[in-house]
Amino acid sequence: MKIGVNVPNFGPGTDPGVLRSWARTVEGLGFDLLMVSDHVAITPDVAGQYPAPFYEPFTTLSWLAGVTDRVRLGTTVLVVPYRHPLLVARMAANLDALSGGRLVLGAGIGWAKQEFDALGVPFEQRGKLTSEYLRAIRAAWADHDDYRAGPIPLWLGGHSDAGLRRAVELGDAWHPLRMTMSGFREGLERLKTLAGDRPVPAFAPRILLRVTGTPVTGPDRRAGEGTLDQVLDDLAQLRALGAETVVLDPFDADPAETLHPEVAWRDLAAVAASWKENR
Repeated sequence: MKIGVNVPNFGPGTDPGVLRSWARTVEGLGFDLLMVSDHVAITPDVAGQYPAPFYEPFTTLSWLAGVTDRVRLGTTVLVVPYRHPLLVARMAANLDALSGGRLVLGAGIGWAKQEFDALGVPFEQRGKLTSEYLRAIRAAWADHDDYRAGPIPLWLGGHSDAGLRRAVELGDAWHPLRMTMSGFREGLERLKTLAGDRPVPAFAPRILLRVTGTPVTGPDRRAGEGTLDQVLDDLAQLRALGAETVVLDPFDADPAETLHPEVAWRDLAAVAASWKENR
């Protein structure tokens, strides 16, 4: 099982130098994947969680590709309806080629209604648009003479029945975000049921990384939350459930965290060292 990291590409502490340090830290610790999130218009509903400055994912990953050598690069998740599908297909194919085939395109339908309004995209149709656009992106990638897209993995988020069906129909992996262990198990069972006779996509969850000094208990404990031993046990359970990649998300909702990335780097270093010992 490979392990990735969701890097904050937003917030008061984020600038090009910090992003470069994040990339070199993630790669230097031996993680397999570096991912960033996506917003275009930082409307009030977005700014409450992901305040400016916000570094656009394709631009940011293209730059980080030049300061890294090995780590894969991805989006968690690109909001598909925000951009014309041929533009996404082109940018993704170019980024994959320029990075040496390192792109993972995580995609979802989005949630910020004010941002949809600012972009002139109908919020109520975001699920339908996402499916239509993903089909158009895959069709464009099939034109190898033009787009020259390599085998770009397409990870699809969402845990509704519609989202799970979309992952089965159009995705290479199901990419659920920050759930409890029971939520992941229940989602996987629904995914298999909805797939029926069709192939079940791979499992590539994103989990919280919040290391605490004392155990976190109770049914609402999210995967990746608790002592280092609890985090490692969650990773082992996800591996047993068939996860091919797990993405660690060290951002826990407070934008002020971006002013002190060394806290997240310390926790990531502890997980990396302990996971290597236990593999």
